[in-house]
Amino acid sequence: MRIWLDGELRDARSARVSALDHGLTVGDGVFETVKAVDGAPFALTRHLDRLTRSARGLGLPDPDHDEVRRACTAVLAADPVPLGRLRITYTGGHGPLGVGRGEHGPTLMVAVGATNRRPDSTAVVTVPWTRNERGALTGVKTTSYAENIVALARAHQSGASEALFGNTVGQLCEGTGSNVFVVLDGEIHTPPVSSGCLPGVTRALVIEWTGAHETDLPLDVLRRADEIFLTSTLRDVQAVQQADDRELPGAPGPVTAGVMRIFDERSGRDLDP
Repeated sequence: MRIWLDGELRDARSARVSALDHGLTVGDGVFETVKAVDGAPFALTRHLDRLTRSARGLGLPDPDHDEVRRACTAVLAADPVPLGRLRITYTGGHGPLGVGRGEHGPTLMVAVGATNRRPDSTAVVTVPWTRNERGALTGVKTTSYAENIVALARAHQSGASEALFGNTVGQLCEGTGSNVFVVLDGEIHTPPVSSGCLPGVTRALVIEWTGAHETDLPLDVLRRADEIFLTSTLRDVQAVQQADDRELPGAPGPVTAGVMRIFDERSGRDLDP
């Protein structure tokens, strides 16, 4: 594996960041996961725009989009894969052991690894912990993922692939690495960004391409929705066949299947929508 680190392509064995990098010591960093198809990134412009918004949310300098694009091109050329997970990580860089930043500037790292297409349907569980829709970092995609790791471990223990959170006022919010949609009386709904969810790139495309509604939804909507599906960079659109102890036979249902078809067609025509 070849990794782009601070301006050059390096072998994975020699690509090293400082033990005092703020991304390591205090979680002072942001990231994007980008789908790569046959050596080309999907929706890279949208991902770079969100990377910049996240960086601003942490008070980091704006990332250089031209450099990030060069880095993506370089690692994809060095490690061509049919379907890849392209990871862009941008941190506060080498700094002191406290929360204050040093003067070395940010660290940029880009790497790619092979991945597989997700199954058409999956199981999810709700977890007892909440997203804070009023937090300082709400909507910012930071490298501080420990809460997601704990929730995802709970899901895996239950035989599910994803954990879903409510927020502090009992509304449906998001998954550890996905956005959630429900179908009610034939109409598609998803929690608004004001619920505390991350503004997913795939989420935005599904809303644009299908006319889905952003709606405040109680967490228990999962017990009565006609269909449920998830969206994320590597899932694309994935039906939910079981939510906690509720089975949704025949998943993907007709509406979800239509969304999957639309997404495959539209994303196949334009790699940077």
